[in-house]
Amino acid sequence: MLQLIYASRPFGYDLNMLASILATSRERNARADITGALICRFDIFLQLLEGPKAQVESTFERICADDRHVDVLPLVSEPVEDRLFPQWAMKHDPAVSWLWSPLEIHMGALENASVRDIRAIFLKVAMADGS
Repeated sequence: MLQLIYASRPFGYDLNMLASILATSRERNARADITGALICRFDIFLQLLEGPKAQVESTFERICADDRHVDVLPLVSEPVEDRLFPQWAMKHDPAVSWLWSPLEIHMGALENASVRDIRAIFLKVAMADGS
């Protein structure tokens, strides 16, 4: 099983666009045996995908081609034995105040974060609801 985490900047972000992304990804991910979480706000998408390697890679290729994502940056791509979000085809977490500030992201927080730092973000999300 592969776990892939990436970041991107949303293009044209609003609640309707977000609802569309969540609905589509939940349907497609359930069919492809992919689980994960999307942390988002107006300036960042941070997403974790986990599942069979071919399906995760195919999903990531589709995301890279999606014009709602700008500056897609892969952060982690590693095999894992257990899912972090086994009950979620796509959990939504609005990163309102606990994630890096927009200024911190602009100053390179994502590029300077370690794999451990990135995973810790998603562990926090998973622990929030007992996933």
